Amino acid sequence: MKQAYHLIFDGIVSKMPEEETSVRQLDGFDLKMIDILMQDGRIPVTELAARVGLSKTPCQVRLKRLMDEGFILGFRAVVNPAKLGMDHIAFAEVKLSDTREHALDEFNRAVRRIREVEECHMIASSFDYLLKVRTTDIKKYRAVLGEKISSLPHVASTSTFVAMEAVKEGAI
Repeated sequence: MKQAYHLIFDGIVSKMPEEETSVRQLDGFDLKMIDILMQDGRIPVTELAARVGLSKTPCQVRLKRLMDEGFILGFRAVVNPAKLGMDHIAFAEVKLSDTREHALDEFNRAVRRIREVEECHMIASSFDYLLKVRTTDIKKYRAVLGEKISSLPHVASTSTFVAMEAVKEGAI
């Protein structure tokens, strides 16, 4: 059976049978490029090419293909939330009153519109979703919880956990 590679963060790659994925095979150059770009998305293409052992044009072609095929979703600035006054993090467990597919879709669409929700994960547990919510302080979080999160479609209950310190965040 033909094998396809599936990228996992931190440079770990696992093999998956081709029938289980539509992901094309990534070679060592592709994986090295992705690893370097995860560490420094602003690296010039000429430097990226030199670090992976390619000339500039083939590196640019590979980079464009990785972006076109969805391996690289984009580039963004990583900001310091504390400097912006956004260092209050709370995690909200959300239990829905209805977990049929249409209800999940409604919830998913609505939660994406809440700017303060930094992450939203469907969870296999006694609750349905775990939200990472970033605000300026507990007062602002309380307003977001009461006015936005609790008003999302099909929300039956919530439970909050406030982070005391962020030890590690993001993929870096």
